Amino acid sequence: MSVMVARKKVVRKWEKLPGRNTFCCDGRIMMARQKGIFYLTLFLILGTCALFFAFECRYLAVQLSPAIPVFAAVLFLFAMATLLRTSFSDPGVIPRALPDEAAFIEMEIEATNGTVPQGQRPPPRIKNFQINNQIVKLKYCYTCKIFRPPRASHCSICDNCVERFDHHCPWVGNCVGKRNYRYFYLFILSLSLLTIYIFTFNIVYVALKKLEFLGAITGGLGLLSGCSQSLTVLTVLEVLICFFTLWSVVGLTGFHTFLVALNQTTNEDIKGSWTGKNRVQNPYSHGNIVKNCCEVLCGPLPPSVLDRRGILQQEESTAQEGSCSRGPSTQEPLATQGSGQAQEAHSVLFLQVSAPSVSNTEMPEEKQRTPGELPVPSLNTGRAEH
Repeated sequence: MSVMVARKKVVRKWEKLPGRNTFCCDGRIMMARQKGIFYLTLFLILGTCALFFAFECRYLAVQLSPAIPVFAAVLFLFAMATLLRTSFSDPGVIPRALPDEAAFIEMEIEATNGTVPQGQRPPPRIKNFQINNQIVKLKYCYTCKIFRPPRASHCSICDNCVERFDHHCPWVGNCVGKRNYRYFYLFILSLSLLTIYIFTFNIVYVALKKLEFLGAITGGLGLLSGCSQSLTVLTVLEVLICFFTLWSVVGLTGFHTFLVALNQTTNEDIKGSWTGKNRVQNPYSHGNIVKNCCEVLCGPLPPSVLDRRGILQQEESTAQEGSCSRGPSTQEPLATQGSGQAQEAHSVLFLQVSAPSVSNTEMPEEKQRTPGELPVPSLNTGRAEH
């Protein structure tokens, strides 16, 4: 006989989420699929700081002050913490509409716009929303089947609608939105300070080494020239990396400082949402730089609405084969009985073993007795007669 056993397999919601994202650590880490430039960012930061701590910091701590490597370590740890927080967190992805919700929205749109004749282009799916006496348009996303909230936009790389979408940054390997923008800003700010710090003390290190090298030559100690030149080559490599990184990172930090002061996003600045021909004022700005900075950088952080680690249970049925064992008396007929009696006794015993609780009316038709029929003799009766 076969027994069906139903087992429940626990499936997390992040395994079924649409979009082009990758998840690690059971859904706790969320990133974009394109992570190559993010690894390059890690390599440049770790490599430059490793060379700085290995060569320049030890010399500068002895010659100038022991606080130099301490402050550099604080900047390095803060930059790495904010980078990982930006890269591994949910930027504010908006869940897509369920089939029932999408059907209801379609019915609302059809009821509002009416039937469109064939050959004519349907009107744009837009809802007007008022914020601080300003009319803001809510656009319909054909991929997510929702009307996007204000300041939200659909990222073509991650294939998700992101709340307060700023931009997709390949250097951090994730979108930058409402839930991780403050960490992104703190990352580029701390990275700018770290780059300036390393660049400055590398120049100081080269200058001190040159003075030491000139003093060694005038003193007749030419054996130190090979070691000094090898250390200077590594220092020049760090200076070049910091020099080319300095302009981009510091410029990016200045640009985002300007956006934070206006309470504006990169997406809005590129599209000219508040500086276009209509000259519409930004409804999200408080008109005060301090208030805008406090709202963007110090405001309450909304929780993620994805529920990535929520549980979805799916049932899987598997068949397990089993056999019913019989006793030796049911497998071997008695040799002293005739062929008819042995077969009849075997059938009677099998019925008693397999279905002991079956009543007289539930037995097969050939085994049921009529009111005038004599009972079939049992096995013990047959043995007594013989």
